[in-house]
Amino acid sequence: MMMTPYISQQPVDDFGLGFPNYKYSATLAATTDTTLTIPGGAPRYKVRIRSAGAGVVWAAINATAAVPAGATLVSTTSEMVTAERAMCREVRGGDVLHLFTSTASTAVSVVLWALGSTS
Repeated sequence: MMMTPYISQQPVDDFGLGFPNYKYSATLAATTDTTLTIPGGAPRYKVRIRSAGAGVVWAAINATAAVPAGATLVSTTSEMVTAERAMCREVRGGDVLHLFTSTASTAVSVVLWALGSTS
């Protein structure tokens, strides 16, 4: 598999990036924790998560993702992904990505670029 070189700041427009090593997509059901185990073919990956439509997706790594409850700022396991702004994070092979939405039929795309050798 092709190995994508590490770039500390990925371009906002994706120009110049090779095709990802792995691509996943789903239409999330409302209030259902959806998981993806990161493949073990490389020690680390850059993961980009995008959502589409009106639904907001909450993402967490190795912890259950959840929509915030209440008007007070409290500690959480989740980060918000919207249709306007994708999320890009570094993950390790074997990590479990959790995705959650409160809006039915929210589409999500998860793509991975290997940052080390792949098997």
